[in-house]
Amino acid sequence: MNQPAPHMSQRIDVEMKPAPPTPHVSPSDRLEALSLPLTHRFELGETITPVQKAFLDERGYLIFSQVAKQEELDALLAELERIQEMWLREERTKVYGIPLFVGEGLNGEPFIQRFGFTSMFSPLFYRFVRDDRFAPIRSLIGEGARVGDDVKDGVVVNRNLNTEGSAYPNLGWHTDGLRSIFYGKMPGPMLNVGLHFDRVKADEGGLRVLPGSHRQNFVEMLTRKIHFLDHRPDPDELAIETEPGDLTVHDGRMWHRVQRSPYVGARSLRRTMYVPYIVDEFEPKDESSPTPLYHTIGVYIRKGKRTLRKLKQRR
Repeated sequence: MNQPAPHMSQRIDVEMKPAPPTPHVSPSDRLEALSLPLTHRFELGETITPVQKAFLDERGYLIFSQVAKQEELDALLAELERIQEMWLREERTKVYGIPLFVGEGLNGEPFIQRFGFTSMFSPLFYRFVRDDRFAPIRSLIGEGARVGDDVKDGVVVNRNLNTEGSAYPNLGWHTDGLRSIFYGKMPGPMLNVGLHFDRVKADEGGLRVLPGSHRQNFVEMLTRKIHFLDHRPDPDELAIETEPGDLTVHDGRMWHRVQRSPYVGARSLRRTMYVPYIVDEFEPKDESSPTPLYHTIGVYIRKGKRTLRKLKQRR
């Protein structure tokens, strides 16, 4: 049963700070960016610096240290629990046409592992993603960038957990250009802006990227790996290590994946929030929106995995 969602965008008036101008990158800025280690961590200031822009252009990602405070993270996570309780009570299976990933928690209880359109159900999330500190990030997206609360998958929160009943312990190699194709569009420049809630080191799983792969041609973007089904480590991959409150930006045309944690249970939990800052045509979704084909395929794959797991348990 999927109940109509409260349209937070119609109930809350939040004026976003104008984004500063996009910096001009000189040849010396580009050389300095290329001299930095792949694991370099930046500080987010009032503007994006030319070297930060050059690093993003060349490598395809940025890591900003502790952009959010622990008390803010705690408040968002508490709000997420409220949303989960509401959606489970409503027996939701999808939101605005996008399926919920529901697995089992630490004690076998229902545990939503992928939330879509979160800011449409929460004034706290709605205000947070419009905070002034993110204005410089929007300058990377383009002039007139806005929050896509009710477009694509909206503000997404992931909870990767490695347990027997988990529906989302990892995520295979993919580029986000494939999603554009399913929506009938040619892939263009796109940025994934992620807030990280947990400390995750390279040997604990987490985000992997192939630096520079955002520059590949169209054929390579579609065929270099088998989208979502290939989980194998790549010799050129980089593990993005994070601390609570870190903000990452990576080009969606880049190959990336989420490595399963080697740990089982609470220590394996990895929580992230991705904000869609967009400049393209406004195409809002609602409860009558159809489920995209690639999400439908994903639903059947997850159902198949659950069935196989239950059969193994009966043996």
